[in-house]
Amino acid sequence: MVVMKMKFPFQKRVKLAQGLWLLSWCATVAGAITFSLGCILKTELRRRAEVMDNSDVHVVPNTLIIVGLASLGINYFASKISQDALDAERFPRWKRMLKPYFAVSCFFTVLMLLAVIMSYVMKGSLESSLKVGLRNGIRFYKDTDTPGRCYQKQNIDRLQMEFQCCGNNDFRDWFEVQWISNRYLDFSSKEVKDRIKSNVDGRYLVDGVPFSCCNPTSPRPCILSQLTNNSAHYNYEYQTEELNIYLRGCREALVNYYMGLMNTIGAGVLSVFLLQGSVLVSLRFLQTSMEAVAGNENTEIETEGYLLEKSVKETFMEYIEPVMKFFLLTNQVEEGTAGNPAVP
Repeated sequence: MVVMKMKFPFQKRVKLAQGLWLLSWCATVAGAITFSLGCILKTELRRRAEVMDNSDVHVVPNTLIIVGLASLGINYFASKISQDALDAERFPRWKRMLKPYFAVSCFFTVLMLLAVIMSYVMKGSLESSLKVGLRNGIRFYKDTDTPGRCYQKQNIDRLQMEFQCCGNNDFRDWFEVQWISNRYLDFSSKEVKDRIKSNVDGRYLVDGVPFSCCNPTSPRPCILSQLTNNSAHYNYEYQTEELNIYLRGCREALVNYYMGLMNTIGAGVLSVFLLQGSVLVSLRFLQTSMEAVAGNENTEIETEGYLLEKSVKETFMEYIEPVMKFFLLTNQVEEGTAGNPAVP
């Protein structure tokens, strides 16, 4: 069953070839933009690698970079094919290449759609990665003398100031870790000794936060220590007072930032996907309409073009069967080699 059969007079074929040439170059530019967006997202993710537990979310920019590069090649060849379609003598040389070309093009076009879908569904993976990464970052905040963690304090402080956030979930996360290094503690002080003895882990825990949690828009001078002690500050109530530190956690801030970035990129890549699909559909119509011209003296005859010669299922099986046979044959060869080892 032929799918989407259409008649193509000579002038319509010429316009189709010219339109496809222009469309393919637009798609080439769009492919370059897709590659650039993948690089931008990759760079942004790598900037915050120290507060991420894993790199699973990097699958999105990696896929965008791959499909962007593939799109450049696919659309370049589409422009050459459309150009040769205007000459009935030059077009037949592409006949053998078109079937594998369409198979490769469809694969990368589907991969582009998967990249769009992943850019919207990676929130859970990103959030879990940031949850563990930020927790470790806060825990190692004080280790400025430890190799590999020398810049952890600087990175966390810059992160909190840039994204206007404090802690992992909120500012209370700083209450649960010792974020002041022992080298800056006076162990002869009774207060320090009492605080260390007050918990089983022997850590110096305080109800305070680093300076980078301060909100500069607050009219009150920043309160960094004894946040839960109402008597330590004049005209202050911990439960009702609007604190002059950032209340939003850094995990929420980073998730919102990266998901906003990925959703925006996803919307842009979706338009590139539609453009790429238009190129492949147009090229398919041009190919099938030009097949009747091959070997015909009158190149200006009216021809028929179609999207699929058979049903979608039959066409899919036609392309997938050679691949399945190849893997089946490879598997049989490996089993035969394992079953009959060479005799020395």
